[in-house]
Formats: sequence, C-alpha cells, structure tokens
Amino acid sequence: MDVSDDPLTATRDLLTRPASERHGFLDVLGESTAAPVPTFAQRAMNSPFVATVYERLWRPVSFYVASGITTGAEQRRAAAALQLSSAKRLLDVACGPGNFTGELARRLPAGGLAVGFDISEPMLTRAVLDNHGPGTCYVRGDARTLPFADETFDAVCCFGALYLMPEPFRVAEEMLRVLRPGGRVAILTSYAGQTAPLRHALDAGASVIGVRMFGRDEFVDIFTTAGLVDVEQQAQRALQFVTAGKPL
Repeated sequence: MDVSDDPLTATRDLLTRPASERHGFLDVLGESTAAPVPTFAQRAMNSPFVATVYERLWRPVSFYVASGITTGAEQRRAAAALQLSSAKRLLDVACGPGNFTGELARRLPAGGLAVGFDISEPMLTRAVLDNHGPGTCYVRGDARTLPFADETFDAVCCFGALYLMPEPFRVAEEMLRVLRPGGRVAILTSYAGQTAPLRHALDAGASVIGVRMFGRDEFVDIFTTAGLVDVEQQAQRALQFVTAGKPL
C-alpha cells in the first residue's frame, strides 16, 4: 500500500494501542481523557481560538521575537538537521496545528509518512483542516507514553512545546526510544543560558504563564548520556535548537 493513498491506515498499523478516528485524526486517549491544564500557557494550547490563530500570528511573531529566526528559516533548518531527504517516517511531537508537520512532510521522499502527535483536540482538528496532505496523519495522545514501538521513526522532533509539559525529560526519553538507529532527533525549546540578570528576568516572566526555562546543559546531557552522536546546540536569544543522531 502506498502511504500517500491511506496515511491513516499506515499510521494505525504503527500504533501499539487501539485508536478511534475523530475529526480526521486518530485518538488513543478517548472521549473521557482530558489533558491536565494547570497553567495559563497549557490552557491556551487547548483553546479552539488559539488553535485557529496560532500558526498564522502567535507563533511566527513570538518565536521571531524570541530567536530572531523566521518560521521559514526554522523549517529549512529542521529539515536539514533531521536529514529528511533520506527519512521514511517522521514523528512531530506536540505538533499543535501542524504548521511544521505539513511542511516537513513535503520534504520526505515519495511514500514517506509524517505523523503529527499532540494531546490537544482543538489543535489537531485545526491541523487536519489546515495542514493535511498526502503522507500526513495526526494522532492524539500523551507524549509521556508514546503509543509506538521502539525504533519506529527515522526522524523525531519537538518544536516549541517541551517547556509547557509537566514531564519534559520523560518526553525526550520517549522520543529517543521510538527513534531508530541511524535516525535523527531535533528539539526547539526555551533557553536560559544567558548572564544572571537576564536569566532571572526570563525565569520570572516565564513562571507567571507556566513556561519552564531550560539551561544550556539539560537536553545536551540527555542526548549524550543516551549515547547519541553529533550532538549540536544552537542558542538564539531565549530559544535553543538541539540536534543529534542515534548511532547504528
């Protein structure tokens, strides 16, 4: 079967848990399971209004202010770091409305599959409407327990979400678990490696809205300890981009 003909079926075959189809995406959580939303930032991510305006206005503006990099430049950097020209399966964790999933899917070889994964139903509903195409599928679930077998994906990424999660390091470990040997991982998250006065100001502002600021070492150490190679970190203002490869 050509993945582009039926990405839902291709993705369902990869899942280790039963999934229902809702609003065009696969759901392994079900109707009765709600995402915990204890902070302002997490509540925003579960808002239908935010899901609608996120990729058109909120993310491009806020991330440009935080890093000085445009969305287009981010996407090109991500595609290069993940080596998508030779990847067959991509997992985009906390994909939101799919603004990266859909774009990165177009950079996969013919027959490739890009799976966008998120816990927010409004975000995934928006993703299906705005960023659905051949070889693209979306799944609702909890990133702390990804519903995929070990070594399933050639590329795994998470852009602009780990700082919202209650257990970000557990999510990072799950991302590495489902990455196949020879595959690539990339994350974009917050960065608080600046001098003390600026770092304290960023921490204070982030804590008000429930965003966690990460230092220069946490994710680099996780990747290195897990045995990944070619670990690279780029820091721009309040964001860091960290990439690595899983050895064969």
